[in-house]
Amino acid sequence: MSMMNEKEYTEEKFDLVLWKKLLGILWEHKRLVKGLIFFNILIAANDIIFPLLNRTAINEFVLNKGVNASLTTFCIIYVVMILFKSFSLLAFYQYAGHVESDFGKNLRKKCFDRVQQLSFPYFDRTANGWVMARISSDCSGIAETLAWGFVDLFWGLFLMIGLTIVMLVIDWKMALAVLLIVPVLFVISLYFQKRILKAQRATRKSNSLVTAGFAESINGAKTTKALGMEEKNYEEFKEKTLAYKKNSLKAVHLNSIFQPIVYLLAALVIAMLMIIGGQEVLLGTIQFGTLSMFINYADLFFEPLKQIARIMSEVQVAQANGERIISLIEEPIEIHDRADVIEKYGELLNPKKENYEELHGTIDFNHVDFYYNENEPVLHDFDLHVKQGSMVALVGETGSGKSTIVNLLCRFYEPRKGSIWIDGHDIQDRSVGWLHSNIGYVLQTPSLFSGTIMDNIRFGRPDATEEEVIAVAKLIHAHDFIMKTEKGYQSEVGEGGDLLSTGQKQLLSFARALLSDPRIVILDEATSSIDTESEKLIQNAIAELLKDRTSFVVAHRLSTIVDADLILVLDHGKVMEQGTHHELMKKKGMYYELYTSQALDEKAMQSVNRKSN
Repeated sequence: MSMMNEKEYTEEKFDLVLWKKLLGILWEHKRLVKGLIFFNILIAANDIIFPLLNRTAINEFVLNKGVNASLTTFCIIYVVMILFKSFSLLAFYQYAGHVESDFGKNLRKKCFDRVQQLSFPYFDRTANGWVMARISSDCSGIAETLAWGFVDLFWGLFLMIGLTIVMLVIDWKMALAVLLIVPVLFVISLYFQKRILKAQRATRKSNSLVTAGFAESINGAKTTKALGMEEKNYEEFKEKTLAYKKNSLKAVHLNSIFQPIVYLLAALVIAMLMIIGGQEVLLGTIQFGTLSMFINYADLFFEPLKQIARIMSEVQVAQANGERIISLIEEPIEIHDRADVIEKYGELLNPKKENYEELHGTIDFNHVDFYYNENEPVLHDFDLHVKQGSMVALVGETGSGKSTIVNLLCRFYEPRKGSIWIDGHDIQDRSVGWLHSNIGYVLQTPSLFSGTIMDNIRFGRPDATEEEVIAVAKLIHAHDFIMKTEKGYQSEVGEGGDLLSTGQKQLLSFARALLSDPRIVILDEATSSIDTESEKLIQNAIAELLKDRTSFVVAHRLSTIVDADLILVLDHGKVMEQGTHHELMKKKGMYYELYTSQALDEKAMQSVNRKSN
């Protein structure tokens, strides 16, 4: 499994650049954020006022018997403050919930938008589980932290500043007893922060591997069972979850040490206040209500600090999440249009289709070089001229460059050298969206989406009418099997089309591609999954639908390409032979050997089938 995008993060400090980017995304919801901060300040102000009210209650109504104050007025003020705090808490939770949901939605949208624009090379080297973890758990985690964890930090900051001012005004000696412990706690926090952050990063990486392994196991479940590899898969997954457990426990262990230290320091401060304040009460320099207020303030002052372990852990997890989310959002798009092309044709997700020119289908490969790995060239100095409406068949062993040629034509990859022209224009002078809107690509392995048969056929052309869908289905002889399903065109295909046979899925992928009326059609061994009977049924339909369209057929079964206008026999990226079927058969070269060998194999198989019947 390739995990090239699972970066090794070596920094041991908070990444201010990263947080600036994340907070910039958060600020896109500034109305909600401003409301959240406002009610945070109100809650902190309430928390500061209540101990002052309790001080007044003790000093005036307990010690002084209410001589200098009205109990009724005090009770009214107290009730109003309680109601005001209740309202502030209600508004705070409402705003925090909206920030979490809206910010999380925005993050997922940005991630998904980038995934839609990323090119084939990215998906070649990146495990599906890695991307799934970014869009699901990582986005949820950072949205929760920014909506609630950072808010706790704001509340704590406002609270400590307010408490510091009030304490210094009332009694600076007792205030210093509280404040002197803060530098000690700061140093301890820095020590643990580095180690907790490192542990959280390791935990996130382990989680990505677990998610990727889980997704891969589900996707390959049938293969696993067919080969009897359940035990091996189980052991590999067990190792990944064990690593995840160890990293998680390390982070928990560090937090379990840090938080009791904070509680111990808070207890020491309160003990100091009892000593200093008790002496002042005995000397009569302060009243008992003031001492009670300072003890309440000390407890309140350390409440944010007591939560530092929890908040720090959340923020550090969020940074680990954020590093991966931002890396996905900012992942370079390897196949992209130039600025002038974007200005004319728009972006992939926001195209200017009114500027799209009609594609006719003349194609030229000009001295094209391509390699996936620099030391392993796939194509070298490849030239090809294809006339409009021609059918080109690509034949050769695995790795000969057949799929690479059509992938370059589709701009799934860019040539390392040379150029590809369509209708006399370099394809890089037109947008990727324009090109893809004119190509119908049918893969060897059919890919369907959850939904109905109707939805899947018109996936590439959502505005198609039911009549148009049915007409295309009839043309490729898919209509009969569709009508035999329980609900016809409204029947569900299941996840990935699991409720249909491979041949049926392939017929639907044919219908989907052809419904969009592409000017270039690519069949990448598209008939290999269809049985012989079905193949015979669709050959005439394919020939008719490919008429006046330029087509490339990557063929394993050579009987399907005998009518091709041009057959290229490839070997290690080089054209060994080219011509029509009859021309190549006369040469009695590589194509002749491949064709006759395959014909003998098919006859032998037919003979076996007749005897078994």
